[in-house]
Amino acid sequence: MNFTNLSERIKQSAPIEFGTVFNNSFELFKKVWLQGALTLLLTFVSIIPFYLLIYLPMIAMGISDPNAFDQQEMPPAFAVLMTFVMPIFMIGVMTVAICLNAAFLRICRRYDLKETGRDDYFYYFKKEYLSKALILSLIMVGLSLLGLLACGLGIIYLMVPMSLFPAFFAFDKKLTAMEIVKSGFALGNKNWLMIFLLILVAGMVAQLGVILCLVGVLFTAMFSKIPIYFIYKDAVGISMDV
Repeated sequence: MNFTNLSERIKQSAPIEFGTVFNNSFELFKKVWLQGALTLLLTFVSIIPFYLLIYLPMIAMGISDPNAFDQQEMPPAFAVLMTFVMPIFMIGVMTVAICLNAAFLRICRRYDLKETGRDDYFYYFKKEYLSKALILSLIMVGLSLLGLLACGLGIIYLMVPMSLFPAFFAFDKKLTAMEIVKSGFALGNKNWLMIFLLILVAGMVAQLGVILCLVGVLFTAMFSKIPIYFIYKDAVGISMDV
């Protein structure tokens, strides 16, 4: 589906219904809770190299100069290094998160529509998708920084359209990164309050795993991603070409 047709579908889509999306999300979660836990584990493992980008310079500086961090202020050389490393860290983590979240949404589609096939968690790490995910992560990091500049209130607004980006990335292969952003804002702005409430409530439910000695969060955390699948499905429809 091209951007023009997609935009028209978003304009003509019915309002999002909280109860319908939440109930459907709960029913689907019962089928994909294990896949959600595996996605979360893979996310943790995949971002380890980016954490090494931060900690290895600290370790190296501590070895070369044991007194480097004894002072109250951060060593100037380390501050300069972190200025370059942090953007790489943020963009790298965001790119991995987009690809794995998109893969989880694709798995959700498979179980929801009873499609055959296997759970491919690295489907969107192909070159054709990875470059788009990288551009999208750059845009998201930029939007997040702008949101922080608005006294943090901008982040509250941006969390709705930005939460929709992985769905458009997953199911609309023909869209460019900028068209994904525009589509996310179009659908997000049309149903902002309802999507915000779904994200908020689903996020709270996802934390219930804390009750099970904290380990349960691993199995419930990805519940917060499932409503995005149904929001997209109800508003746009699910493409079968990805």
